[in-house]
Amino acid sequence: MSATEQLRAEKKLLRLVLLITGLIGYGASLAFQLRCLLGNSSWSVLAEGISLRTGLSFGWVTNLIGLAVLLLWIPLRELPGLGTVLNVLLIGFSADLVLTVLPEPETIFLQIGYLTLGILMITFFGAVYLGARFGSGPRDGLMTGAVRLTGLPVWLVRTVIELTVLATGWLLGGTAGVGTVIIAFTMGPLTQFFLRYVTVRLAADGVRTA
Repeated sequence: MSATEQLRAEKKLLRLVLLITGLIGYGASLAFQLRCLLGNSSWSVLAEGISLRTGLSFGWVTNLIGLAVLLLWIPLRELPGLGTVLNVLLIGFSADLVLTVLPEPETIFLQIGYLTLGILMITFFGAVYLGARFGSGPRDGLMTGAVRLTGLPVWLVRTVIELTVLATGWLLGGTAGVGTVIIAFTMGPLTQFFLRYVTVRLAADGVRTA
């Protein structure tokens, strides 16, 4: 749906609640990934690296990266939805809030627990905010816009973007490790699984509702 159609679609209150809940939960999941010290998702590696170099909080950097990526939508001719804008505003705030109360894991078992919980949270809450049907996050829009302009396959564009972001973040001091690999291989399948159960069904979907 276009940004205008997203706002006009029915079940607005339910969708808005799910959108905000999903984004806050998504941000919280980033805190668990960061605390586990076993490796972050590629964009969080970049945010952590920039945070270490600038002294800005992880959450602030996450929001600023989202804003910078959103600005790249202009030459890519992508139109942001409400979910895209709130993504930039809420995820980093939520991550910083949870980081202030989440203790460092003292054993490898707690580290693994943090990582596991972080993966389950990021995929579930990611599905919740996507399922609210208010648009994708700025990073997804960057990928789809680049695919449209270059004509290259989705997998290639996504791989180039993710590896570039990961390498840059790692060079800046961000934490990449076994967790990064696990997140990369599980995010897609788990998010798709959860989307089957949390996507808001709309009348316009007809018989094609998921």
